[in-house]
Amino acid sequence: MTQSLKTEQEWHPSINPWLMIVPVMLAIFMFVLDETISNVALTYIAGSMSVSLNESTWVLTSYLIASGIAIPLVSSASKFFGRKNYFIICTIIFTFSSFLCAVSNSMIMIVLARFLQGLGGGGLLPLGQSIMLESFPPQDRPKSMAIFGIAVIFAPLIGPVLGGWITENWSWPWIYLINIPLGFLCVFLAKNLLEDPPYAKKQKNVKFDYMGMMFLSGWLVALQVVLDKGNDADWFGSTWICWLSAFSLIFAVLFFVSQARNKNSLIDLSVLKDRTYFFGTLVQVILMGVFLSSAALLPSMLQNLLGYTAYLSGLSMGSRGVGSFIGVALYLTLSKKLGDRRIVMIGLILLGFGSVFFGMINLQINLTTIALPNILYGSGLFMALTPLIPLSCSTTKNENMTNATGLQNLLKNIGGAIGTSIATTMVARYAQAHQHMMTNHLHETNNIFTERVAALAGSFSQIADTATAHAMAQGQIYQQLVQQAHLWAYIDTFRWFAFATFLLIPLLVFIRKFLLIPMLVFIRKPKTKSF
Repeated sequence: MTQSLKTEQEWHPSINPWLMIVPVMLAIFMFVLDETISNVALTYIAGSMSVSLNESTWVLTSYLIASGIAIPLVSSASKFFGRKNYFIICTIIFTFSSFLCAVSNSMIMIVLARFLQGLGGGGLLPLGQSIMLESFPPQDRPKSMAIFGIAVIFAPLIGPVLGGWITENWSWPWIYLINIPLGFLCVFLAKNLLEDPPYAKKQKNVKFDYMGMMFLSGWLVALQVVLDKGNDADWFGSTWICWLSAFSLIFAVLFFVSQARNKNSLIDLSVLKDRTYFFGTLVQVILMGVFLSSAALLPSMLQNLLGYTAYLSGLSMGSRGVGSFIGVALYLTLSKKLGDRRIVMIGLILLGFGSVFFGMINLQINLTTIALPNILYGSGLFMALTPLIPLSCSTTKNENMTNATGLQNLLKNIGGAIGTSIATTMVARYAQAHQHMMTNHLHETNNIFTERVAALAGSFSQIADTATAHAMAQGQIYQQLVQQAHLWAYIDTFRWFAFATFLLIPLLVFIRKFLLIPMLVFIRKPKTKSF
C-alpha cells in the first residue's frame, strides 16, 4: 500500500507536459472568454429577442449559476468517468451548447443553452488547473501556472473587445459560433495528448452525493439571483430579496454540514484544515473580488461618464492585457532572485497602486491616462495570482488536487460575484450621498451658483425666452452635478479596492515558510533555496 501510494505521488506523464497543456489552455481560454464576450452583445440579443435589456441579463446570470454548480461536481465526476474522459465530456457539452446559443430564437432557449454551456464549461477550469499542477514536477509548477494565468487573466480582457467587434461587423450569434471549430480541435488534442495518473482514472462503485448536490444548487441559484438583482430591487428593502437571501443562507449551511458529515461528499472540506491552502485560497478569493469588480466598474464608468462606446470601453481594458505580458516578463526575471512568495507581495502592491491611481481620476482623463493604472492592474494580478495558485496547493497531495482546485475555484467564483455586487451597490449609494450633499449648495444665496446660472442663461437666451433659458441653465448645472457625484462614487469605490488589496499583504505570513521582508525584497537575493 505504501509503495503504491509512493508510486502515485511520484507519477510522471509519458507525454511531454508542455504538450499536455495545449488542449487544457485552449479549453480554459474558451470558457473564460465566454464569461465576458456576451456582455457587449446584450443590447443586440435583447433587440432580436424582443425583450428588455434587464431581461437579457439572464443570458449572463444563467451561465454563472451553471458554472458555479458544475465546479464542485468535478471531483466526483472525475472519479466516475476518469479525469481525461470528463474533460472531453465537458468540452463536448460546451461546444454543442455554443451551437444552441447561436441558433436560439427565443429568450428561454438562449438562457437554457447558456445554462448548459455553463454546466459544460464550469468543470474545465478546475480540471485544467489540476492537470497542469500534477503533470509538472514541483519546481516547474510556477512556470505552468504562468501559462495558465495568461489564459485566465487575458481572456476576460479581450472578451468585450472581441465581442464588440464581432457584433458590430458580423452579428451576435458569431460570438458563440467561433467556439465550434475550437471545441472540435480541443477534443481531438485532449484525446491524443492528455493522460490520467493512476489515482485519476475511472473508479468503480463511485457514490454520488445527491443531497449535497440539491443543497448546493439551491444555495448557488438563490445567491446568484440575489447578487444580480439585489441592487435593482433595493436589497433588503424588497420582500422577495429577503426571502431568497434566507433561502440561500439555509441551503448554504445545509450544504456545508452535509459535506462535513458525508463520507462520499461532493467536496472534501478537510483541505481547509491546511493553513497554507486556507490562507492561500482566502487571498485568491478577495483578490478575484477586487479584480472582477474593477473590471465590471471601469467600462461602466467610461461609457456613462465619458461617453465611450462599448467597443472603445472594451478596448481601453486591453492595456490590462499588456500589463499581463509585462507581468510575465517581470515574473520570469524576478522569481529566481526573490522567490515566488515575495513575487506575490510585489504583485499585490502593484495592484493596490493601480486602484490608488483610479482613485485620483477626473472627467478630463483620456485613454493614455487610463492605460497606466490598467497596466499596473494587469501586471499586478498576474504576479500575485500566478505563483499564489501553486503556493496554496504546495502542501496538497496529488490525489486530492482535483478536489482542492475545485473548491478553490468555487470560492473564487463566489468571491467575484459578491465583490462585484458590493462594488456596484457602493457606487450607487455613494453617488446618492454625493448628489445629496452637492444639491444642498444649489440655492439662491450661493453667489457662485447664481453667477453660473446667469452666465449659462445668457448663452441659452439666444435660442429661447428668458424663463426657458433660466430653466435650461439650471438643468445643465444639475446634469453636471449628477455626473460629478457619480465620478466621486467611482473614486471612493476604487479607494476601497486599494485598501482591500493592501490588507491582503499581512495575510501572506500565514502561508507556509512565507518571509515578509519588504525592506530587503528589492536589494538582496534570498539566502535559502526553500522558497
